[in-house]
Amino acid sequence: MACGKDGGGTLRPVDDAGAPAGPAERVADLVAAIAERERALAPRWVWPSTARLYPRLLRAGVRVARCHDLELVETLLLNHDGRYGEPRSVRAAWARLRGAPVPPDPAPPDALPQPSLFDDAETGGAGGADADDIDQIVEVHAAQRRRSAGLDGFALLAAAESAGALAAAEMGHDGLPWSAERHDALLTELLGPRPSGGLRPRRLQELADRIGEAFGRRVNPDSPAQIVKAFAAAGLTVPSTRAHVLKGLDHPAVPLLLEYKELSRLYTAHGWTWLDTWVSGGRFRPEYVVGGVVSGRWATNGGGALQIPRVLRRAVVADPGWALVVADAAQLEPRVLAALAGDRAFARAAAQGDLYSALADAFGGDRGKAKIALLSAMYGGGTGEAVQLLAVLKNRFPEAFGFVESAARAGERGHLVRSLLGRTCPPPSPEWRALTAEGGERAAAAVRSRGRFTRNFVVQATAADWALVLLATLRRRLAELGPPRLVFFQHDEVIVHTPRELAERVGAAVRASAEEAGRLLFGRTPVVFPMEIAAVDCYADAK
Repeated sequence: MACGKDGGGTLRPVDDAGAPAGPAERVADLVAAIAERERALAPRWVWPSTARLYPRLLRAGVRVARCHDLELVETLLLNHDGRYGEPRSVRAAWARLRGAPVPPDPAPPDALPQPSLFDDAETGGAGGADADDIDQIVEVHAAQRRRSAGLDGFALLAAAESAGALAAAEMGHDGLPWSAERHDALLTELLGPRPSGGLRPRRLQELADRIGEAFGRRVNPDSPAQIVKAFAAAGLTVPSTRAHVLKGLDHPAVPLLLEYKELSRLYTAHGWTWLDTWVSGGRFRPEYVVGGVVSGRWATNGGGALQIPRVLRRAVVADPGWALVVADAAQLEPRVLAALAGDRAFARAAAQGDLYSALADAFGGDRGKAKIALLSAMYGGGTGEAVQLLAVLKNRFPEAFGFVESAARAGERGHLVRSLLGRTCPPPSPEWRALTAEGGERAAAAVRSRGRFTRNFVVQATAADWALVLLATLRRRLAELGPPRLVFFQHDEVIVHTPRELAERVGAAVRASAEEAGRLLFGRTPVVFPMEIAAVDCYADAK
């Protein structure tokens, strides 16, 4: 599909290999043509960028079931080759195929004026025959299909990433139910009335005054330099004002500073200005960035949707007669490791409800020690008690331990590591290679750091693959139910806004999608991926 002038465009069918299966067809109303074909055929749409095109279809009331996002898939393929950061547009991909100079990527969607739904690129819109050339689209898509066919699991990764882009646009369009009144009341309860004229909220000012009294001098609690100096004057040398540093001090200002930091963070990140900017019509509409993190996790373009403070979950409230079905995967990354490693003993433990409890017998029945050992293995911990616990883990579950150790050693050698479906870590920088070639203490530290990164990457990226497949399959099941809408996704958690009478069926759909995601990624495995599910009126009541 290519966008053209004055709301028109060009459509052309392709076969499963990406080859043209019919002539190109010019349509005067691209939105109407897409809607008609979606109703009749429900095809997999091939287009340059879901983030650029789909929100405009949604505003016109058109939803599609499937797509192939050329830019996202091109990014995955470039990364697979270790070519992070190269241009990923259709024009750039087509130029690479032809051995021509590769143009830079265009400005992001939010930097472009949008005078109409699908406008001409020459007039400043995001579409246009020049921007979305149908022949280039067909050729790039066919090339991506050929390249993906030789990579195990990559077709599923491309489909899941593209489906995730559809879900991201839909969640941004539909929005997470949000009560501005409750949010304002929470802020007022915690901070005092809304301030004006750049003043601090009342509670923050009270804390600032008390902090000054505790130090015996006037101190700006927003200035780390002043706080460090104030502690020095009191005979306490501190390297920073981070919370974990402050908690180790014995001084009356410490609890006041910790409270001030927490409330100040809330005021800055999710205060009244945030409320005015991001909540309208009873909905919070974040702008998700699919694959915004190298591991495959999402990011957001402002709004902080992935860091909603626990206290503000009280503002996330279902509509009357509706419910929020909140579901998150229990101990996802350790379970992914169990399935990846093929360690039979570890996999048997991961077939239990609580993985850490199932592993506890290897650590004298201590669930806490089992958790420390497993997290240390995945994240590279190796000091204090963790060293002994890791030794126990290595002896009891050698395949699982060896799997992450192998990834760490590969990273230390500067190699690439991948998720199960083929998502690839960034290559080491030229600066890293130069530093590690020199030898010495700094080089050794850099080598260890990259090893810790790749150790976790193979697990975290595969967990992101699993979560995306869950999202894609759940989106399909919810479409069959009708009214329920996905309204939130965060790493391993989803929220569905649904008529209350459908909440039980939505919960069943979530569980079925989790099972399907595990089967599609890992085949036959004893490892289970249980979902903790709650149907609530308010997000804060889910946990």
